[in-house]
Amino acid sequence: MEALQIALPSTLKLNIDLTDEQYFQLCQNNRDYRFESTAEGELLIMPPTGSDTGNRNIELAYQLQAWSRQNNLGKAFDSSTGFTLPNGAKRSPDASWVKIERWNALTPEQQESFAPICPDFVVELRSRTDSLKELQDKMQEYIDNGAKLGLLIDRKNKRVEIYRPLKEVEILENPASLSGEDVLPGFVLDLTLIL
Repeated sequence: MEALQIALPSTLKLNIDLTDEQYFQLCQNNRDYRFESTAEGELLIMPPTGSDTGNRNIELAYQLQAWSRQNNLGKAFDSSTGFTLPNGAKRSPDASWVKIERWNALTPEQQESFAPICPDFVVELRSRTDSLKELQDKMQEYIDNGAKLGLLIDRKNKRVEIYRPLKEVEILENPASLSGEDVLPGFVLDLTLIL
């Protein structure tokens, strides 16, 4: 018997009405995929990253976690973490961080599921197949929902877009490192192994 092959787009978008519990269970039952949901309820199904992007993602998460462990100002999260934003969207940034006071204000049940909180700091790492416009829209969504600092690392164009509330997006061409500014005091992201 010949195996059936189905060609799907790099990101599949479906309109499915799921409760928070159903969405959480869908993600738990299908760990080989990444799911996100827009504020309008559109379900986004994304395949796992390629090996090169995965390696760069772990470098990013490693640096953020190492800094976070040194100061205990908050909690760092990797790309497999989902958050429910105030607008209802369920998003999974490639790396993120939440101030400890905000994290501790959540119940244990909220911390176990897709925490109903927008991270203070978010990073998205663009892979070759990612739409730049969709990532830019997602970064603006994070800022609109409470993020204090966002980085869109665009490897394809060797640049970083920096998002801050009530400010124009700042674009840096091929930076070697970036500061965590006043959101992540003392954090410096070394981009030599990421960009």
